[in-house]
Amino acid sequence: MASAILLLPFGSLSTAHAAQGASQIDAVLVLDVSHSMSKSDPGKIGNEAMKMFIDMLSTKGDRVGIVAYTDEIQREKALLEIGSAADKENLKGFIDQLNRGAYTDVSVGVKEAVQILDDGADPDHEPMIILLADGNNDFNDNSGRTQAQSDADMEKALKEANDKDVPIYTIGLNADGKLNKEALAKLSDVTGGKSFSTNSADDLPQILSEIFASHLELNVVPVDSFTANGSYQDVKISVPNANVLEANISIMSSKPIEAKLLDPSGKSVPIPSDDVLQSKSKSYSLIKLLTPTEGDWTLQVKGVNRDKIDINLIFNYDLSLAMDPLAKTSYSKGDKVKFSSYLVSGGQKLADEEQYSNMSAVLLVKDLDTGKSEEVPLQNAGDHFEGTYTVADEHDYEIKVKAEEESFFRETDPVTITAKSGGTGQTTPTQPADTEKKPFPLVPVILGALGLVVLLAAAYFIMRLLKQANRGFVGQLVIEIRDENTGDKTSPQYKKLTAFKGKLLLHQLLQLAPELKETEKVVLKPGSNDRIVLQNGSTCTIEKSGRAIDASRELEMKSGDRITVSLKQVDKTIFIEYLV
Repeated sequence: MASAILLLPFGSLSTAHAAQGASQIDAVLVLDVSHSMSKSDPGKIGNEAMKMFIDMLSTKGDRVGIVAYTDEIQREKALLEIGSAADKENLKGFIDQLNRGAYTDVSVGVKEAVQILDDGADPDHEPMIILLADGNNDFNDNSGRTQAQSDADMEKALKEANDKDVPIYTIGLNADGKLNKEALAKLSDVTGGKSFSTNSADDLPQILSEIFASHLELNVVPVDSFTANGSYQDVKISVPNANVLEANISIMSSKPIEAKLLDPSGKSVPIPSDDVLQSKSKSYSLIKLLTPTEGDWTLQVKGVNRDKIDINLIFNYDLSLAMDPLAKTSYSKGDKVKFSSYLVSGGQKLADEEQYSNMSAVLLVKDLDTGKSEEVPLQNAGDHFEGTYTVADEHDYEIKVKAEEESFFRETDPVTITAKSGGTGQTTPTQPADTEKKPFPLVPVILGALGLVVLLAAAYFIMRLLKQANRGFVGQLVIEIRDENTGDKTSPQYKKLTAFKGKLLLHQLLQLAPELKETEKVVLKPGSNDRIVLQNGSTCTIEKSGRAIDASRELEMKSGDRITVSLKQVDKTIFIEYLV
């Protein structure tokens, strides 16, 4: 059987995906190399599929580790950051050298994969584990190992994976009918991954592409299968818009294939070339297009006569989904809460109505008291999504927006609201009517001089807080952002401060860009004498005149002062100048 899988994982080329959209991956591939797998996968298609997964990843930035196990670790490779084609060849060569061994203990492989991520995962990357196994244990009688010991090790590894938000994707091979599907499904269910099973190793490339898509919030778009006739056959590859940064075309075949490529203008594009990379294996070829032009490309495939070729399209976009902040987080039963959500590209709100035209969005509402979930449709307003949710009960709720079209979906970070009495922002109940008849309802008659002093001091403190909260800013900030990977710098942005009072988050001035989220703990407050006071509660490094500012201390800025804010989660530096 032959299958071709087209994957378009953008985002992986230039920026680290904020949750979503442009994320980079720390993946550990876990392979059962016991002799039992020889019956399930005699052609080692599983190894080939794992190698194809590696080729799907970004040309730079993603990291991969490998664990091969039986009832003990046979071989392993710590996380290797992909910086060149040679790094991918290194990883694939490692897989080619794996040999079969006796006995099986699935917990050994999972435990080691969790440990590898614990030792070296990048907190800015999306971690994941992919396990290929049949789910059955076969202990060596001489080792004294028991199922209870294996179960205990597995439970500990699963807890650690779940605590650190590491999803485990499991692939069960059932060629001999002995798959322990329930055991593998549990690993995925507990950690938020997905479980797959198949009777044929030939399905593994399809499954790996679905895992790749699921982890990056994409949808697999099916294309009609065809049978090779020994001549070149055309397959249309439609690149929907300029947001696609990278396209992977994976062609699986039991025998070599030949491929040609035409761009949307009909011009032949050499394979390989500057913008077209190619990698080969004994059972697949992968063609990677870098920043492909929008439009209909033509892939011409020449396969062995009568081979069936299956094609899937997976498009990824330089897009994430953001939600406007709520005015408050505390409501009453029956209140209508307004929501507005929009796409973000390159740190800016996307105004391309064509991108929105084929999309729909819903609110995903989870009642945290009952565990029940519901979906509330949102209206497509052309350049954003909007709608309301009517609070059903006096409960706590977790709410996020999901926007979707045929080839991808995105979700916002969840927000939590409460409708319980006594929650933050709730109106204080009025005093009973009879209390108005009492001459001194709040201050006891026995209040002495010391009590009065305390009250006066408290009143003075409260008045100062109110005055501070209502104090306005003056002047403006001039902001520039430099991408440290490319050296590119944005044009100066002038942000007037006069509309803000009390305090201001730097993230607000950066239009709440998801990739700049770590700046939400950099706080600005109005100071005396037309100055502003900066307080850094984030992990960002802030420098003034080349010296790092102690994050625990406030920094007072006067007109003309300049600072730099270096982000940790993305390779960007923010330049800020205060002007009055």
